[in-house]
Amino acid sequence: MAQTAFDLVGGDRSVVVARINGEIRDLSTAVVDGDVVEAITVDSPEGLAVLRHSAAHVLAQAVQDTFPEAKLGIGPPIQDGFYYDFDVARPFTPEDLTELEKRMTVILKSGQRFERRVVSDDQALAELAGEPYKLRLIGSAGGAEVMEVGGKELTIYDNVNIKTGERCWGDLCRGPHVPDTRYIPTNAIKLMRTAAAYWLGDQRNEQLQRIYGTAWPSKDDLKAYLTFLEEAERRDHRRLGAELDLFSFPEEIGSGLAVFHPKGGVIRRVMEDYSRLRHDAAGYEFVNSPHITKGALFEKSQHLDWYAEGMYPPMHLDAEFDDEGKIRRQGQDYYLKPMNCPMHNLIFDARGRSYRELPLRLFEFGTVYRYEKSGVVQGLTRARGFTQDDAHIYCTKEQMAGELDSLLTFVLDLLRDYGLNDFYLELSTRDPEKSVGSDEVWAEATEVLSLAASKQGLDLVLDEGGAAFYGPKISVQAKDAIGRTWQMSTIQLDFNLPELFDLQYQASDGTRQRPVMIHRALFGSIERFFAVLLEHYAGAFPPWLAPVQVIGIPITDEHIDYLTEVAARLKAQGIRVEVDTSDDRMQKKIRTAQRQKIPYMLIAGDEDIAVGAVSFRYRDGTQKNGIAIDDAVAEIVAAVQTRVQV
Repeated sequence: MAQTAFDLVGGDRSVVVARINGEIRDLSTAVVDGDVVEAITVDSPEGLAVLRHSAAHVLAQAVQDTFPEAKLGIGPPIQDGFYYDFDVARPFTPEDLTELEKRMTVILKSGQRFERRVVSDDQALAELAGEPYKLRLIGSAGGAEVMEVGGKELTIYDNVNIKTGERCWGDLCRGPHVPDTRYIPTNAIKLMRTAAAYWLGDQRNEQLQRIYGTAWPSKDDLKAYLTFLEEAERRDHRRLGAELDLFSFPEEIGSGLAVFHPKGGVIRRVMEDYSRLRHDAAGYEFVNSPHITKGALFEKSQHLDWYAEGMYPPMHLDAEFDDEGKIRRQGQDYYLKPMNCPMHNLIFDARGRSYRELPLRLFEFGTVYRYEKSGVVQGLTRARGFTQDDAHIYCTKEQMAGELDSLLTFVLDLLRDYGLNDFYLELSTRDPEKSVGSDEVWAEATEVLSLAASKQGLDLVLDEGGAAFYGPKISVQAKDAIGRTWQMSTIQLDFNLPELFDLQYQASDGTRQRPVMIHRALFGSIERFFAVLLEHYAGAFPPWLAPVQVIGIPITDEHIDYLTEVAARLKAQGIRVEVDTSDDRMQKKIRTAQRQKIPYMLIAGDEDIAVGAVSFRYRDGTQKNGIAIDDAVAEIVAAVQTRVQV
């Protein structure tokens, strides 16, 4: 009997698949002498993905057991879970999910083996004649990026009852899978929600019903994940934005277009002002550009070739007609700008440039507009209109390495000032089918970026094919207070746009040379960074960013004047302070201040007034009594000026 990977590394339920000669395969795969076989456990990223992919198959089996008319779409593992798409007569309900979860439990307990079977195209077409979406995938194995096809062979996985040998269900799939359903703990799976989804993500295709689920190695892992989701929900910036009166998305304005309320406007202004201060000190020059431009500019930059789907439709303007309605002058298309770089190139090119001016660092808080699909718009983190803290640096090739090094250091230091400290870097490389420029130019740019990233002493992760069309990029990935990763700053090296715009400077020897262009958005966008910080701090911004830094709470109305005088002293020091003069009782005023997440509460009564003091109450509920006014003012001012994270 042939030896399998299971014979070498299996037996322990924590081992779910094997890496055989570098390729992840089922444990049932036959091996021969000389094969290199490595166990992959369920607590590894690869093993967990296989567990979830197998759970997706069990979900699909449960759906077709319960709804026999359901047609199968695709069912891949995703971050923290899996999904499967179905064509069904009606959308799934919460009650359906409960029943399907019960059915999955029955399947898991029954003990069904995942058996891989190689089939020809004709065999697959015959076996899956009743599955129209699967039929579309057959024959596309060379290029389809789905779990069903794309490998060297076309395969079907059969679910076979271990005890009886009965085939219970099957699906077109390239695998791999766990050995059998008992490897998936029944108390560590959960169906989360449903959503509408287009077949293969293309809105021109049929709309299917998607079920999202999650699966984990143990009950405790599932519990920890659900607790994490509860905390993430508590921190959701859309919820906090409404609760704290920071911003909103009026239906009258349109999807993905936010308005900031006064308190949100304060936070945003402070964020921007500090960023301007740091950029000014770092030698950046501030520019501004309009929100709309002629289409010819984006033809020149090739954004209309590569980015048109992400842009708002053109506005045809400037046409003139005579009295009879005949065109006297042809109009032209104008576009809302999706990025600022072409306009910054025009600023560079507005006059002759000398090598003595380089590096030239142009900076703008520039509002841009991108026509995101309605299904991906999500609060401030994925909007249709947003303001980038956008910089473009023009330098010589000799300056390039040093500029990238100092730029990364500047970016990371500034993010730390806002309270983010846990980073890694991601290097996005060329997609040959979606890029311009020569292989040599791209190779040089990628190598320079890689060297600059390595100097920071941070982990560097490769994102193959993820670069923009004009050059490779480094993105700073930051973890927030609950461990989620957010893409923050991006730094893109570009030899191509200077070529397209024929940008030149006069070198020291009098020759005309092409500058290197570096694109850099530190926050990504003000709106998105606002959302990240709001969730990172769960609305409890540090004192320097809080919209209201101090609130005075009088014990009775007789103490209002005293606290008003204290507030005036704080205002004179630039502190944002209010006095609660409402009719509410003191305890309710305290609860209101805590809900509004105000860092400092100053409480005063007769005893405080008698000695020229206040009682200090902090956001976490701790309190200090009898603090002299001078000391109270000094503590608050110091906390704001030093940007302490309390």
